[in-house]
Amino acid sequence: MRALRYHGPKDLRLEDLPEPRCDPRQVKIQPAFVGICGSDLHEYHSQTFVPKHGVPHVLSNESAPVTLGHELSGTIVEIGSDVSNSSDLKVGDRVAVFPLLYCRESIVVCVGPEAVFKLPDSISLEVGALVEPLAVAWHAVSESGIKAGQASLVFGTGPIGLAVIQCLKAIGAGDIIAVEVAARRQQCAKQFGATHILDPTRVDVVHEARELTGGYGPPVAFDCAGVPSSLESSTRAVCARGTIMNVALWETPVPFHPNNLVLYERKYIGCLTYQLADFGHVIDALHAGRLRPESMITGKIPIDRIVEDGFEALINEKDKHVKLMVDLSAS
Repeated sequence: MRALRYHGPKDLRLEDLPEPRCDPRQVKIQPAFVGICGSDLHEYHSQTFVPKHGVPHVLSNESAPVTLGHELSGTIVEIGSDVSNSSDLKVGDRVAVFPLLYCRESIVVCVGPEAVFKLPDSISLEVGALVEPLAVAWHAVSESGIKAGQASLVFGTGPIGLAVIQCLKAIGAGDIIAVEVAARRQQCAKQFGATHILDPTRVDVVHEARELTGGYGPPVAFDCAGVPSSLESSTRAVCARGTIMNVALWETPVPFHPNNLVLYERKYIGCLTYQLADFGHVIDALHAGRLRPESMITGKIPIDRIVEDGFEALINEKDKHVKLMVDLSAS
């Protein structure tokens, strides 16, 4: 079976691997669509989370080369003999996969039944592959403590920033102020629910955010950009005792003045992924129509073209794309 293997920065190889065997306690899935995540792009530039060759990860015991791909949907093709009937899974079910701590060995994957979430007929397999990034956003919004009707500030409207905007709208947040430079992504932010757009190259973001919230600043900001200016602005823009949720990955250390937090008793919270419950909440919201992320998918590519038309396109033409899906049915 073919798999995209990460050997190091800018060293991705499409390789043949043995098809994984389904353990009696596992479920075997044929993936349909896999999204390219921002964390994949970070690793493509600089090896950060993937353990280096010969230095196994403390939990997974894996090291480079490893298979990339954790935003996936697919169809169950086998169920292990020891999987409980209470899991309510059957061969042919369309599912989204909770990927934490589960190996992704090739184009077929085997996971525990607790990591498999059935998709209602109303959710396509393409959208099913968006459940994972939407769960990142749902978790961040949930952990922020924002309440219905409250204003928020979102820095960066790439895939995760747009997902945060959608989740804020889904939970009934008030004004959603998006901070973005790129014109295409500004349009996407409006489409998905942002009520105000601030271009940091044209306006003073901190001043404008306060003006839009009665002079106080919003109670919550989400940093989905991960650049020095977003760290500085987000920690100054929220109101006293407000919360900044960092949902970005940082490739290098950046300067920061803690007094931005201390003098106003602001809270800065790191947010990386999600919990099992977040997957369920996202699927429920998709089914109910409170999340409509279809237009986030700006292209589908075969696995054979994943480097040229996937990674390189997202890096060099990022203003043209939001989310690219690898269509494994085209492989």
